[in-house]
Amino acid sequence: MNKKRKMTENKEAQWKTGITHASDEKTLVRGYELTELIGRLSFSQAIYLILKGELPSETHAKMFDAIFVSCIDHGIAIPSTMNARIAASCGASFSSAVAAGLLCISEHHGGAIEQAAKVFQEGVQQGKSIQEAAKDIVDVSVEKKQRLPGYGHKMYTEDPRAKRLVELAKDLILGGKHVELAIAIERELEHAKGKKLCLNIDGAIAAIVSDMGFDWRLGKAFFIIARVAGLCAHVHEEQTREKPYRRLPEEACVYDGPPSRSLPATHKRQ
Repeated sequence: MNKKRKMTENKEAQWKTGITHASDEKTLVRGYELTELIGRLSFSQAIYLILKGELPSETHAKMFDAIFVSCIDHGIAIPSTMNARIAASCGASFSSAVAAGLLCISEHHGGAIEQAAKVFQEGVQQGKSIQEAAKDIVDVSVEKKQRLPGYGHKMYTEDPRAKRLVELAKDLILGGKHVELAIAIERELEHAKGKKLCLNIDGAIAAIVSDMGFDWRLGKAFFIIARVAGLCAHVHEEQTREKPYRRLPEEACVYDGPPSRSLPATHKRQ
């Protein structure tokens, strides 16, 4: 061992990670040599490994594939897609345009997975029956006039993506207490509100990944990882098919400010 390496090892580490280790000899990903993973793991399996620290079972891998496919894209009118395409149309680089789209993923767009998973996990941890936990969660949200994350959708009375994911989770015997709680909350919400607020794609993913043992704080990761692929497709299309500098048509914009007015005489003298 040379002197320089020995000195480095003797210093207290400033940055620690249990995820990867890269050296001139080999790269380890959660302890596995990267070269052994190449060609043997699918992309979804590798994502599962790097996020959770262990290899997925066959059913978990299939569920992961389904989750990523379910939210890969949802049309050009979505805020993240619009942001990415507008940035691209203004001449931003490919990476900058994709990043512009990702900046829209927050509380009201893709971010509900995190908060819904937190609600589900805390609800299950209380140790109450599923029905009791669901009623308590809904009662609190109604009392505080707070919207429950993972429920309701601008387009759907029943989100077909969420329905398919829940069906698949049950088929794969992955629909545990968190999925049961998510469905019970949907029923309790309808009873309390007098209208259907469907379990949406964010809520379905939140419940399923909770049953798969993922920390709720990873919630946004699942949406971000999938949506990057869709954003890449949109940025490329914008850069190769559309004319630069796109903007909203005038008829789409409404001015509701003060009518035309003159500057006061006191300011005109300045």
